[in-house]
Amino acid sequence: MTVCQRTQQIEKQILASWATFSCETKGRVYPEEESELRTPFQRDRDRIIHSKAFRRLKHKTQVFLSPEGDHYRTRLTHTLEVAQIARTIARALRLNEDLTEAVALGHDLGHTPFGHAGERALDSLYPGGFRHFEQSVRVVEKLEKSGKGLNLTDEVRNGIRCHTRGEEAYTPEGRIVRLADKIAYINHDIDDAVRAGVLDENSIPREITEIVGTTRSGRINAMVLSAVENSWEGVIRLSPEMWEAVEELNRFLFSSVYLNPVAKEEEKKVPGLMETLYEYLRKPEHCPKDLLFIAEEEGFERAACDYIAGMTDHYAIQLFESLFVPKAWKYT
Repeated sequence: MTVCQRTQQIEKQILASWATFSCETKGRVYPEEESELRTPFQRDRDRIIHSKAFRRLKHKTQVFLSPEGDHYRTRLTHTLEVAQIARTIARALRLNEDLTEAVALGHDLGHTPFGHAGERALDSLYPGGFRHFEQSVRVVEKLEKSGKGLNLTDEVRNGIRCHTRGEEAYTPEGRIVRLADKIAYINHDIDDAVRAGVLDENSIPREITEIVGTTRSGRINAMVLSAVENSWEGVIRLSPEMWEAVEELNRFLFSSVYLNPVAKEEEKKVPGLMETLYEYLRKPEHCPKDLLFIAEEEGFERAACDYIAGMTDHYAIQLFESLFVPKAWKYT
């Protein structure tokens, strides 16, 4: 018996009957020989961590554009917090942690630079529209490894695609990530907003804090505990009271932080920058060489969209400046 087979045997012994077992995966688009050490979901997790798109997350905006300070979240730290919360819930419910972690680590691989401001800008520019969860799947299926993709299992790709809106994932592990994403961003966005001086934590309505708690760790614990106590047989949910409090807290953040003119002042510059780059890059003579295969198959606009979506905040600004901002002439 290989290490992988022994792990799969342990899964059968300790996981709930409604968990997703790695030995029963729907498989990959391109069949592969199985690993002696790792289950299919473990291999997916490792492929995501070692991908270029994953590394770029460290320089992509979460809420505040290029904040000055070491402790603000980026898209990468958000992803790690989602994975930690999701794994805690999965373990408590005796579901597959490896699948849960793989989906969590891959859920935002397709996010644009400049957070949701960048996503809205690219959605208005590209004729086919742009949604980051669909782009995340595109990254793992086609863009990574020069067009080969990561060849992930169907369960992981489905969880990534369904992590934010519309149809829910068909695995309970994928549905956990959807909830963990919400728990993570609500709580770390409060933390970042307080650090930035945009929000006074004491201004959160008392009817909300009485249910969710008054501290970041207390809120996360209350939400996770509610998920564990109210989920059963693959149905992942919070108690009705907790869910309403979470929704109220989310609405409060929209009015106090996400739409705050002080916090979002720099976002006004994003659409113009994105449009300028898009119009430049969609011209055949400016198409990046490593995306010519996309242009040949799906057109230059698709290639420009993919290229911009993969940029970090820093690279997008640097490229814009190098192309469109005059440099001082030096005489030597």
